[in-house]
Amino acid sequence: MELNKKKEIVTQLHEDLKKSKIVIVTDFKGLDVAAVTKLRSQLTKENIDYRVIKNTLLRRASENTSVSVINGMFKGPSAVAISYDDPVSPAKILTKFSEENNKLEIKGGVMDGKPLDLNGIKALSSLPSREVLLSQLLSAMNAVPTGIVQLLAAVPRNMMNVLNAIKEKKEAA
Repeated sequence: MELNKKKEIVTQLHEDLKKSKIVIVTDFKGLDVAAVTKLRSQLTKENIDYRVIKNTLLRRASENTSVSVINGMFKGPSAVAISYDDPVSPAKILTKFSEENNKLEIKGGVMDGKPLDLNGIKALSSLPSREVLLSQLLSAMNAVPTGIVQLLAAVPRNMMNVLNAIKEKKEAA
């Protein structure tokens, strides 16, 4: 590969790594083309880049980014999954795929400058997706005003019930 082409790849990858929410490093040794294609299509549906890149280019591209903390993982055949939006989706997809296909090994990753080991990625994959978390937050936020309205409406309603009970008691007497 030409030096100019390598520099272009490193520059583009550096920019992508700076924008990323999460980067997960995998070892794809032993996977056939059909399996890698299936994995790539699952990741692409969620707007996640999955790239096979030489380790030296990965190390250079990760310099001065939050990904530099995992430079030690760039050994052997490496591919990186880069997500710019949702940190949970790549963890879910890669964990599920590695359980179905034991030839894919998750080496680790980095999220917000903090390294993640395999256990951290599995824990992340057990979280609900971003959309589910947002809907849970919205329903919790919606429940508070609804509760306040019901509480405020209960005070006059209870007062009216007491007054009606007194009225009925006096009428009966």
